[in-house]
Amino acid sequence: MPYFETATDGTRLHYVDYGPREGRPVVFVNSSYFGTEMWEFQMLPLAAEGFRCVGLDRRGHGRSDDVWDGFDLDTLAGDLGALLDHLDLTGITLVGHSIGTAEVVRHLTLHGSGRVARIALVAGMAPGPARSADHPEGVDPALITAGNEKFRKDRPGFFADGAAGFFALDRPGNDLSPAMVRYWEDRCAGATARAANALGDLVVTLNVAPELAKVDVPALVVHGTHDVSAPIGLTGERAARLIPDSVFHVYEDAGHGLFVTHAERLTADLREFAGR
Repeated sequence: MPYFETATDGTRLHYVDYGPREGRPVVFVNSSYFGTEMWEFQMLPLAAEGFRCVGLDRRGHGRSDDVWDGFDLDTLAGDLGALLDHLDLTGITLVGHSIGTAEVVRHLTLHGSGRVARIALVAGMAPGPARSADHPEGVDPALITAGNEKFRKDRPGFFADGAAGFFALDRPGNDLSPAMVRYWEDRCAGATARAANALGDLVVTLNVAPELAKVDVPALVVHGTHDVSAPIGLTGERAARLIPDSVFHVYEDAGHGLFVTHAERLTADLREFAGR
């Protein structure tokens, strides 16, 4: 089982590496709570078609070390960069979901695009949903903080109560079995309490808008019209406007969990984008 240790603090991180080593590399950065399993409907078919699909379990997630420190955006992006260095990957299509999109952007800010050919921001939290001086239409940070406090008191209830909205199950075509929904609820428990809480706190002040304007590689922005976790007008639409060379794909009726409900479409979009 592949692991490596970070040079900064010796945290042991787990990753997966699927497909032929000579294939075009596609590196997946997960949402909060999930490990690399969240990308099964993208990684497995793309790897079978000849892409090299790599995914990292963020610290405190999946099979990586449970640690106290390192949940600031710079360290998380540094962990991602350490994986790319460890495997010596170049020409990468870097794909992030939710908070993972901020890690993708911060990686480019800190380390440049030397290894990265293009990025895909899927249902992204970037540039940040909270109200700020340059984003007065955003969500009141106090509301996000209140939600985080509710999450701390009852994480299982939060996941169970939020599943329908996460997958937009009330929208046409988003038909998942109860067993499938429970499976994904259970996968959320793969993150430690420390990691899950810390990432929630990170969202309160998340603002990578100035960094998005400096992205110097082509970008694919994918977002659902019914994303309640990262409302499209506060996140995806802004990201697409800010990135100089971006293509914006809007998925009608899709929620935050479009990597499941719209799996085939997302995989097709990534296949076309990464194959350029």
